[in-house]
Amino acid sequence: MPGHHGPYSSQELARGWLSCMPAKSCLCCIKLGMHSIPIATACTIYHKFFCEISLDAYDPYLVAMSSLYLAGKVEEQHLRTRDIINVSNRYFHPGSEPLELDARFWELRDSIVQCELLVLRVLRFQVNFQHPHKYLLHYLVSLKNWLNRYSWQRTPVSVTAWALLRDSYHGGLCLRFRAQHIAVAVLHLALQAYGVEVPAEAEAEKPWWQVFSDDLTKPIIDSIVSALIQIYTMDTGIP
Repeated sequence: MPGHHGPYSSQELARGWLSCMPAKSCLCCIKLGMHSIPIATACTIYHKFFCEISLDAYDPYLVAMSSLYLAGKVEEQHLRTRDIINVSNRYFHPGSEPLELDARFWELRDSIVQCELLVLRVLRFQVNFQHPHKYLLHYLVSLKNWLNRYSWQRTPVSVTAWALLRDSYHGGLCLRFRAQHIAVAVLHLALQAYGVEVPAEAEAEKPWWQVFSDDLTKPIIDSIVSALIQIYTMDTGIP
């Protein structure tokens, strides 16, 4: 199997597949009623698979559906293949007719199951991931106690940070950076977006974000923010 272990190539990023498919998969997840952790797991499975396998080797639509199916099992929010197929068909092929329960439908269902086994083998059955969500929740609670109530209530820092974290899964940030670092970076960007400053930071021995993660540096935060901005740049070209 062709593989290219590591960050995605510029050609693949230019093609937009690695942003397009998870973005549409997230829409499917929402329609399917999936919670945030299963959604994150599905996107991570998808990205991790295509870090091992060339994009040209397998149908990304099929891999996306299999990732949803597998993530539901891993995170114990089981989904019916029929629901995955119907919802995915709507978002991946807009304007197409709903699939009938005919030979094509059952063939696609079998393909999803077979692709799930392929994904498991490629990932060596390592499909349990540490996501940034629990860290972001903890950091938000701590930061809320540091900021004055007025600053916190008048700016949607929390909502924005969660939205940034969700959108980070459109790209491969989850594979390139530690979960704690991603959580801090999206919170840092949310604070910057609304001009919110952490009180007494200038007098502190170290910046607030290093209190949350000792091994985090400003260049790492900048790299995560830059990668996130690149995702938004690619997303603007998704139909």
